[in-house]
Amino acid sequence: MTHTAKFRTALYPGTFDPMTLGHLDILKRASRLCDRLVVGVAINRSKNPLFPLSERVEMVENVVEPFRDRIEVDVLPFEGLLIHFVEKVGAHMIVRGLRAVSDFEYEFQMAGMNDRLNPDIETVFLMADPQFQTIASRLVKEIARLGGDVSQFVTPEVELRLKDKFT
Repeated sequence: MTHTAKFRTALYPGTFDPMTLGHLDILKRASRLCDRLVVGVAINRSKNPLFPLSERVEMVENVVEPFRDRIEVDVLPFEGLLIHFVEKVGAHMIVRGLRAVSDFEYEFQMAGMNDRLNPDIETVFLMADPQFQTIASRLVKEIARLGGDVSQFVTPEVELRLKDKFT
């Protein structure tokens, strides 16, 4: 894709442990806002992820493949300060999904701090589709760990990977 003055790069960061249908919904909608979408898979040691980084990147790669017909999509791992990663990949906006008021307070603070660190980067909030508002990776993992059906929350591939982890 040719980079022009109107070329817009967005970054959708997350731990994606695992990627849920809620993440996929935000990803689909974010892909309509930009010419290039970078999905940043965070290395967040404090979260003790269930899936190793390589597997999380692989799951995201599989989910984004259909988008590559329309826009440029890169899936990249990152560690450290988000704003540094945004600058490194040349993004102009950070895309964040909001499920509830509780998400808003945290995300509002993060957006404010990121704006102080680099006022040229916009944070764009996308409200979760109502059918996905209750989905959280941590709850999906708990349901899977306890032998519950997670098929309504994740893709079939992620469902299989969760079953493998807990059997």
